[in-house]
Amino acid sequence: MREESLGVTRLLMVLSSFSPLFLIWAIKGTALISDAVLWTFCLALALIPTLILWQRISTAKKHKDSYTIKIGTSEDHRSHLLVYLFAMLLPFIGTDPESWRELASLLAAFAFVIFIFWHMNLHYMNIWFALFGYRVYTVSAPDDGNKNTGRHKRVLITKRSHLDDDTYVTALRLSNTVYMEVI
Repeated sequence: MREESLGVTRLLMVLSSFSPLFLIWAIKGTALISDAVLWTFCLALALIPTLILWQRISTAKKHKDSYTIKIGTSEDHRSHLLVYLFAMLLPFIGTDPESWRELASLLAAFAFVIFIFWHMNLHYMNIWFALFGYRVYTVSAPDDGNKNTGRHKRVLITKRSHLDDDTYVTALRLSNTVYMEVI
């Protein structure tokens, strides 16, 4: 994949992808932190990144920050959402910190997962996209004999159920590697 920019956008996309977990943590609560503080903190972590992500989409629309992508090959990433749900969310839901040390270890593990999502460019894995009917694909340009063809893959978020080779898609740029087709 190409060098990613819009670092703050990437971080907010990662945090937004964990917003369901923040809501579950708020509902579960902990004896270590008052409900008012925990609810405020968790709701802020759930809502602010998601609202800023939707603002990024709105800004891309407003500034016509869109590109036409020619599809050579595409790979559906529905299975990544299952990995996200079962490998990332469920372990964090089952924890119930009873001491400050356990809470610190939970937050350290969570920070590690955020780093992995960031480092592996998995910031597009967002349950909100799935809830609104979007699918995630990795797309490459068609093979045109150029030795660099296929080296710069893009993530395309779209409502299409499949992508045909050699078709064109016009999509908003959310970051250098993540594009969203708004139909």
